[in-house]
Amino acid sequence: MSRTPWWRHPGVALLIDVVLVVVFAAVGRASHDETNPVVGALATAWPFLVGTALGWIVVRAMRRTWPVDLAPGVTVWFATVLVGMVLRRAVGSGTAVSFVVVASVVLAAFLLGWRAVGAYAARRSPART
Repeated sequence: MSRTPWWRHPGVALLIDVVLVVVFAAVGRASHDETNPVVGALATAWPFLVGTALGWIVVRAMRRTWPVDLAPGVTVWFATVLVGMVLRRAVGSGTAVSFVVVASVVLAAFLLGWRAVGAYAARRSPART
């Protein structure tokens, strides 16, 4: 009987996504001179976290699976960027083209990258019986 890798458990995978979205926001805010960088990072992260949650919900509803693999991860990434930018625009935060491009690339690297590494590692590991 094969054991599911730890990162494929839905709760762990969701936590990884949430942490990576917050890291994206924190790194992006690091260059700003703020009195409270934690609040700044969370203010930047929340629209993207809403998008991440909606991406998870869409995958679960449409595919009847959890988005722990690369293909459904694309939906999570797309929803994270799209909803994040729409919400930022709605509240008057920046959505400059350069920010959209950087956010899209970084979030793709983060949200798809860990899934790709996990899939690669799973293929490389010997099958357990």
